[in-house]
Amino acid sequence: MAYDIDMIKKVYAQMAERVEKAREVVGKPLTLSEKILYSHLWDVEAEKAYERGADYVNFSPDRIACQDATAQMALLQFMQAGKPKVEVPTTVHCDHLIQAKQGAAKDLKRANETSNEVFDFLGSVSNKYGIGFWKPGAGIIHQVVLENYAFPGGMMIGTDSHTVNAGGLGMVAVGVGGADAVDVMAGMPWELKFPKLIGVKLTGKLNGWTAAKDVILKVAGILTVKGGTGAIIEYFGEGARSMSCTGKGTICNMGAEVGATTSTFGYDDSMERFLRATDRNDVADAANEVREHLTGDDEVYANPEQYFDEVIEINLSELRPHLNGPFTPDLATPISEMQEKAKENDWPIKVDWGLIGSCTNSSYEDLTRAASIAQQALDKKLKPKSDFGINPGSEQIRFTAERDGLLQIFEDLDATVFTNACGPCIGQWDRSDRKDEEKNTIVHSFNRNFSKRADGNPNTHAFVGSPEMVAAIAISGRLDFDPTRDKLMNEDGEEVMLDEPQGIELPTNGFEVEDAGYVAPMEDGSSVEVKVAEDSERLELLTPFEPWDGENLLGAKLLIKAHGKCTTDHISMAGPWLRYRGHLDNISNNCLIGAVNAFNMKTNFVKSQLTGEYGGVPDTQREYKEKGIPTVVVGDHNYGEGSSREHAAMEPRHLGVKVVIVKSFARIHETNLKKQGMLGLTFANESDYDLIQEDDTFNFIDLEDFAEGKQLTVEVVHADGTKDVIKTNHTYNSNQIEWYKEGSALNLIKKLNA
Repeated sequence: MAYDIDMIKKVYAQMAERVEKAREVVGKPLTLSEKILYSHLWDVEAEKAYERGADYVNFSPDRIACQDATAQMALLQFMQAGKPKVEVPTTVHCDHLIQAKQGAAKDLKRANETSNEVFDFLGSVSNKYGIGFWKPGAGIIHQVVLENYAFPGGMMIGTDSHTVNAGGLGMVAVGVGGADAVDVMAGMPWELKFPKLIGVKLTGKLNGWTAAKDVILKVAGILTVKGGTGAIIEYFGEGARSMSCTGKGTICNMGAEVGATTSTFGYDDSMERFLRATDRNDVADAANEVREHLTGDDEVYANPEQYFDEVIEINLSELRPHLNGPFTPDLATPISEMQEKAKENDWPIKVDWGLIGSCTNSSYEDLTRAASIAQQALDKKLKPKSDFGINPGSEQIRFTAERDGLLQIFEDLDATVFTNACGPCIGQWDRSDRKDEEKNTIVHSFNRNFSKRADGNPNTHAFVGSPEMVAAIAISGRLDFDPTRDKLMNEDGEEVMLDEPQGIELPTNGFEVEDAGYVAPMEDGSSVEVKVAEDSERLELLTPFEPWDGENLLGAKLLIKAHGKCTTDHISMAGPWLRYRGHLDNISNNCLIGAVNAFNMKTNFVKSQLTGEYGGVPDTQREYKEKGIPTVVVGDHNYGEGSSREHAAMEPRHLGVKVVIVKSFARIHETNLKKQGMLGLTFANESDYDLIQEDDTFNFIDLEDFAEGKQLTVEVVHADGTKDVIKTNHTYNSNQIEWYKEGSALNLIKKLNA
């Protein structure tokens, strides 16, 4: 039986009426995305047709999911909200703080020893406030959610950008910052700009070496890392219906890499099969009763150009395997072209590691397809030329895969089976063949491959592919290996070829698990005491940010002008810094240390206008803070691309940065800045970015008139006394301006609750 089945049935009971009302006000047939959005309005029934990409709308999500790294700050904030219990079903999943090193058992034991303080904190807060708690080792948040909580037609938010994975089960599931989650936990609406809609029509059927992963690798190449910003990607067509539910999840998961708000598929037979296989017959039965409302209207899919803002068509029968990378997930290369492209770009051909898993590709089907390639290596006497690492998606998958002999196949190839956790995908990897800064290549089935992400080495060239392609390339040891045409020499000196992968959608004998790792909260947690030691390095109770004084901001100094790609990994690195995710002051020591200074092309090396000397970004900023001098960060396009981590907004806020001015923002990061009381602006004229000089001072001369839809004027004073006056845009609405005035959205919540 499903968790929260009564809530799910309630959603379905009101769906028909709400969809019909929405169809009436919109005046035309509806996409699936619109049905879910309009049926989850905070004001219950649709009163108007919202303008896509323009209108801010309040929604009422059905549930919330948090991973341990972001849950710390989210729950520290919720503790200040003055609520005895969360208002919406919420879960916490411990998957980020487990480092991959020696193998599952040893790594999990070490994590429980080194991070026990954090796990105890999360467990006690969950128990106190009515939150479901998934222990370390239970699995990767998004796979656990897909197996236990996701349901067709639902709306979910989560404090991880890959919350979108649940779109594989027909949800509108959106990654948010912790402050957004706190709003909903506290019983308040969740605000989102009504998304634009991108339709992807899938025809044909996957075959041979091509996998669901190749669909999103292809889409990433088409849309680029910012082409989906502000939009929901909705997949449809015969090709969509032909894929497995977990395959759909893979595609939706990596939609975060094109900046999409989320991605989704209509309810179909594969989703019903998955629900029943994961012991949720009650959800499948309830969904079947409202099946017509859990997919787009027929007229929409018959004439998609009339209903979507953009339409992409992909013939799955013609799609070929891809590898994307290095250093960005949208650099798409068909494997058949890799030999020429690698040579042209001087990418290292030798592959040192093949890594399979992550929230993107760790399902039972993924493991079976990769295992079918691994078994061939054993049968055909092929010794892998690369190291192998495996991260199962959940304890249920791990237990079932071990029962069915899948893990033994990998172990027979000397693969290391890591814990059911994120591991190398988020930089939680103590690489056994550490390369320092040596140029090298790895291939993995993860979603992101930014510089330094997996192992901290800026010269590790990471390429993203399907699990089966990763397995084949790791066996060959070559980046340019094309299993559809290339032969390999086995231990007997014979040339052999790998056969096409074979996968099993769902385990023939069903899923099985002894201890899934779930801990239910007490019915009444009021007596539970949450302890945070005053001298803790890992956890720190929050001090509210100061409200705006209502005056113009004058005399602000430039902290850093970031050059090129500046993701949340550059602003607040993961890896070893994950240990400080619950301690704002300590983790602020990584603030912007990965951003490239446009004036010297170095990282963590900026000029202090107080001393004229160069130093680290956090140290320099702390000096400004001590002197009470406000500062400004300037950035390029898609600033804050990547994960949902609100630390990338909270750290500069904590250290005294007042304003971020960029060419364009990634959606989640812009919202996070607003929530934390920061001023996030964009250049009205992008070329004004080039006017900013190293010793500049900024005067925001009409901030006193801060209003919705009104540009802000910035006087940029250069060291020689000359000035440039530039215009900046913003997307703050009246409610968000109140966040700014109060110092943060949380301050406003506390004020309202008081």
